[in-house]
Amino acid sequence: MLTRLRRLLRYDDWANREALAAAATPRALGLMAHILGAEWLWLSRLRGQPAPAPVWPEWDARRCTLEAAGVQQEWERVLDASGEGGLQRSIDYVNSKGERWASTVEDVLLHVVLHSAYHRGQAAANVRESGQEPAYTDYIHAVRQGRI
Repeated sequence: MLTRLRRLLRYDDWANREALAAAATPRALGLMAHILGAEWLWLSRLRGQPAPAPVWPEWDARRCTLEAAGVQQEWERVLDASGEGGLQRSIDYVNSKGERWASTVEDVLLHVVLHSAYHRGQAAANVRESGQEPAYTDYIHAVRQGRI
């Protein structure tokens, strides 16, 4: 599973960078900032630390690009530190509603990738509605192009 999660997180990184490059509207950029803010939030939960950024940060394109690079490096560190056995480790956290939950590292990582895909879809729809071309971030496209 560790190898598959690495691949999915590499896809997430590639897709985020592609979507950022095409984020031609304030709404699309705001969604991309949210994706990155949420990824930092989940990283901090995995580490039992305070979140380094709000979940809906107001970042410009340059800042989002920097954050995307930083968050990807941290995901690699998490995977290196977890190892295959660490994926089933349970973490306790409080969500944005103040509710206490526990999730496995594996479930958190899968959530991160799916959450990002959901909001990249919203960003793509917004870009298309503005008359511009959104990024093509389908997983199979990344595989076919040798991006991951």
